[in-house]
Amino acid sequence: MRKYSIIVPVFNRPEETAELLDSLAKQRFKDFELLLVEDGSDQKSEHLIEQYAGCVEIKYFFKKNTGPGDSRNFGMKQATGDYFLFFDSDCVLPEDYLQNLDGQLQRRNLDAFGGPDRAHESFSDTQKAINYAMTSFFTTGGIRGGKKQLDKFQPRSFNMGFSKEVYLKVGGFSNIHPGEDPDLSYRIMDAGFKVGLIREAYVYHKRRIDFGKYVKQVYKFGVVRVILNKWHPEKKGLVFYLPSLFLLGSVALILGAFVLSAWVLTPLLFFVVLILFDSLLKTKSLFISIKAVFASFIQLYGYGYGFLKSFFLIKVLGKNEKEALPDFFMGKGKP
Repeated sequence: MRKYSIIVPVFNRPEETAELLDSLAKQRFKDFELLLVEDGSDQKSEHLIEQYAGCVEIKYFFKKNTGPGDSRNFGMKQATGDYFLFFDSDCVLPEDYLQNLDGQLQRRNLDAFGGPDRAHESFSDTQKAINYAMTSFFTTGGIRGGKKQLDKFQPRSFNMGFSKEVYLKVGGFSNIHPGEDPDLSYRIMDAGFKVGLIREAYVYHKRRIDFGKYVKQVYKFGVVRVILNKWHPEKKGLVFYLPSLFLLGSVALILGAFVLSAWVLTPLLFFVVLILFDSLLKTKSLFISIKAVFASFIQLYGYGYGFLKSFFLIKVLGKNEKEALPDFFMGKGKP
């Protein structure tokens, strides 16, 4: 029987960590250890260890703040499992997560894998709207995986795993953040390992709790995408450019409306209606759907702006990414 090492970096999130631990304690599949790596937090989660020690095998570590990627690498060095699993501290697992995962791995024999995320019924309306924007085909272009993309899926660290053999051959996460997880996924694929999406192994992912934090998050995603395109040019695709094209097109339409006619805004209004109805079908709530429209525009505009800024600095001006965007690197950068 496989043993799993679950590795979770934590930074000032004891309340969310408690919810994650509670979901791990309820797992039907029990053969796993949890390595909780406190990444230099001021608000520690150490007090939770005794509370859950009787139902979860927990190893707790406190280290200086070096970022989530390095904290996951630290955890892997201490892990004893055959497979390493990674979750964010703001995730909650269904009771059958590990059971479903283990069953799928026995059937499909994957070396590395990832699962999707969903919005739990307890999430706020804003969280559900953001979840829609982060998972909808109309805002992400389907890059998060689908039925026809099971073997092209790029695992993300909020719900990701791979065998110990993968770690020994490929190594761990790089020091860019965000972006350390697609970088590792690309390196795993390039090494010839079998990677796939396990749809049954989903998590409830809270993500950002308000639109202000969400803007900053998607902006960072746009910035690092240019860096990832530079590091992995063979993985470039049109879908990564679409948010920037959407942003530029929106600006052109708005200017055109002032100069020509308000009818110029028709494509944008069509997009609003499309998002409104699609999200209404998925969320069954008009209020959430209205918020989903705002979240979708934040997703596209924030990502698009970050991409354009990074593209100008790195591709147009020819600057080194670590010098042009030092805040996106922890430590020495790309290994």
